[in-house]
Amino acid sequence: MATTVFAQEPQTSGNRPFSIKVQGFMGGYLSPSGNIKDISPNAPTGINFGVELPSTRQKPWQQYLNDPTVGIGMSYLNLGNDVMGEGIALYPYIMINALSADRCQVKLKVASGLVAVNNHYKMTLDEEIPNRTFGSLLNAYLSAGLNGDFSINRNLKINTELGFYHISNGRISEPNKGVNVLYGGVGLIATLNPDEGKELEPKKFPDLPYKWSLNITGAAGVQNADIDDDRRFFVSTFHLGGIYSFANWYGTGLGVDVFYNDAVSELTKRNLYCPKHRYTNAQKTRMGVSWNNEFKFGDVTALVDWGVYLINPVRHYYEVDHTAYGCDHRLPLFYKSEGPGGQETFHYIRFGLKYRIWDNLYVQALAKTHLHICECIEFGIGYQIPFTRKGDRAKYGKVFHHTRSWWE
Repeated sequence: MATTVFAQEPQTSGNRPFSIKVQGFMGGYLSPSGNIKDISPNAPTGINFGVELPSTRQKPWQQYLNDPTVGIGMSYLNLGNDVMGEGIALYPYIMINALSADRCQVKLKVASGLVAVNNHYKMTLDEEIPNRTFGSLLNAYLSAGLNGDFSINRNLKINTELGFYHISNGRISEPNKGVNVLYGGVGLIATLNPDEGKELEPKKFPDLPYKWSLNITGAAGVQNADIDDDRRFFVSTFHLGGIYSFANWYGTGLGVDVFYNDAVSELTKRNLYCPKHRYTNAQKTRMGVSWNNEFKFGDVTALVDWGVYLINPVRHYYEVDHTAYGCDHRLPLFYKSEGPGGQETFHYIRFGLKYRIWDNLYVQALAKTHLHICECIEFGIGYQIPFTRKGDRAKYGKVFHHTRSWWE
């Protein structure tokens, strides 16, 4: 995403203005797991580095989002002691303007990328208290927060940040307790070539020529269900959803999801399912309806879905008696998330990104969770069918194609 954003920025007669950010931070663990409490790490600290490009108002999405700043960042993370170890994160990010004054700006920052940690479970089995926080070298890195910039002069700013970051591997490898950190930071931003690009005339873009669109997506991934399993299980999803665009940058609608999870199996050591039962493919398949939300950043779209299962045979096959419903294992469709089922609730959340690679064709990466517990990470491919507004169909046809520059 970052490569595409940077490459598509228009060139001026001179060098493109950009900023370099250096920021130190310190934080604390939110709801630390029992393993983190046993390890007793110090407060996590680190340094954030970033290269940022301001909006040139030459792209539709820049104007629709009130001239955001895009950047690519790298963070050094000290997670508190030798057992927790250290990490290096690499991620693209976007900052959306929230408040602005003469010498002060407040921006909302959202970032998503990858982080490599030097200590994880398989590397620390000889420790008296092993590190069960991370099950793999490579993990997902998600971050969000508020930035405050205070101008010293046109080239230099003091930067402050209050943010949150999450690290886990999405259950690709167990253990996957992960970390959630709330942090505060302060640093400096140096802007190079601040006056370049001012000769560019901001373009005025019309609204998107469609309101309704249909998304058709297939995705798949793997899941390590339990730390003692010697295998990974196949997971897949088929999604069909209709989206209505209330604004050029936001759309919402309803979708239908069909999930298959081979980890619903007697072959896993996970004590959630009954080892005496032989699960069929039909019993490993669930179907739900979801409320879908899309936040549009040009070719990149952020997705947040919330759904409920309408067909969920898994709820009938828990190994342990349910604290609310007894020992017959026949839970109602919308059961309480207590005891068995606490990790497999009647509802689900999906969030991630999709990127349009050509015209209406896109690839996506999504995490599916039950409450705060991740079930899996999936990667997929799909096609969006945007239905052109009636007044524009003579020009664009019934289906709009993104390869067309509709503002010209």
